[in-house]
Amino acid sequence: MTSDRIPGPVECARALAAGELTSRELVERTLARIQAAQPTVNAFRVVRAEAALAEAEAADRLLAAGVRRPLLGVPVAVKDDMDVAGEPTAFGCPGDFPPAAEDGEAVRRLRAAGAVIVGKTNTCELGQWPFTEGPAFGATRNPWNLRHTPGGSSGGSAAAVAAGLVPAALGSDGAGSIRIPAAWTHLVGIKPQRGRISTWPSPESFYGITVNGTLARTVADAALLLDAASGNHDGERHRPPALDVSAAVGRDPGRLRIALSLKPPFTALPARLDPRVRERVLALAERLAALGHVVEEAEPRYGQIGLAFVPRATAGLAEWVRNVPSPDLLDRRTRDAARLGRLLGGAPLRVARRAEATLHRRVGALFTTYDVLLAPTTAAPPPRIGTLANMNGWNTDRAMIAACPYAWPWNVLGWPGVGVPAGFVGDGLPVGAQLLGPANSEPLLVSLAAQLEADQRWFRQWPRYAAALDAPATQERADRTL
Repeated sequence: MTSDRIPGPVECARALAAGELTSRELVERTLARIQAAQPTVNAFRVVRAEAALAEAEAADRLLAAGVRRPLLGVPVAVKDDMDVAGEPTAFGCPGDFPPAAEDGEAVRRLRAAGAVIVGKTNTCELGQWPFTEGPAFGATRNPWNLRHTPGGSSGGSAAAVAAGLVPAALGSDGAGSIRIPAAWTHLVGIKPQRGRISTWPSPESFYGITVNGTLARTVADAALLLDAASGNHDGERHRPPALDVSAAVGRDPGRLRIALSLKPPFTALPARLDPRVRERVLALAERLAALGHVVEEAEPRYGQIGLAFVPRATAGLAEWVRNVPSPDLLDRRTRDAARLGRLLGGAPLRVARRAEATLHRRVGALFTTYDVLLAPTTAAPPPRIGTLANMNGWNTDRAMIAACPYAWPWNVLGWPGVGVPAGFVGDGLPVGAQLLGPANSEPLLVSLAAQLEADQRWFRQWPRYAAALDAPATQERADRTL
């Protein structure tokens, strides 16, 4: 580790176990980078400096005693919709939130694996939008171009990893909220099978459409964090069979049949794939074909899948709004969506949930012919900061669907997807693609993503902002890039 830049959890865990550095040293370096980047990137809502250093010292004592755990001493960030004992869970909202009494199950499992929780990352208000801005914390910026959003709603986690502030981070994904920021910050983002990573103390999140997942620079790093955080509380509604996803990294996926889908699912509002994004996704498809896979254009039979999404999303939002200390401080769009959710929370919600079995059969028919679905993650590159922040609800919905029409159907289905970098467009703005599969297909998707990563070597590329943080007078130089 010759640079101040923070490597991924696989390398961190190896170096710590080998005694090449201490957890205290690694966490100090992490906290220094967070502090330097916070005035510009603004990735964190909560930084646990004192607590994280104490946890690092405890990890060093265990390492010295010969204890080995998957993430022992490794600093990790989590999105601010997850409970960390002693810290508020504001989920992007303004107001005074009480500290959580105990860790959520995902955080508890990270700690059991030895991770040091350095902080909680920014998210837009209740995770609704593909940007990470709001009056509660300002704007989180994309390390690849500080004038642009890193996406959302897990934009703080993505920005922190992309800038080399933390090795990896947890996010959550209810309509692409891991995969969208992964695409727009040149990261790997795993949206796992529903229930793979616990949402407890909620038995399920947003009526099953939102799952917790991982953001990292490499497939191996994302898979390691996924395995460490995976597992369930007895009270959860969704408890898929256990998997060792890390074991699939480096495993030959075999010769696969891959369906390439470029057509957005039907929505009531128009969406068009930007030709620049299309070109980058087609280039990935060509590389997959060169690696020996059969790639053919084919479209899933989504039908009116949006009718199964809106009641669950808005009714889930209404539940969160009821628990916010100061609802009158919320964005008008949030209050309007919660009002709709209260209207749809009865019979429409029950119908939406019953429709899932039919959708599994109809969309799942694709996987009788193909092994994996390849699709764009977004229809456009990341917009500028502020583009969507002050719109009314109708125009926000139009802009969201135009930019991000591809990710949300897999949240209705509850199936896994892996977002991978697809290159850059325009002024060096990252875009991405997603590898999608049927239930419990994380090992296959990770195996394929790792094969593609070995070919593309996307992890070699860092944003200029990360390089600026490696040198003296970093903040002055970073500010000048705004």
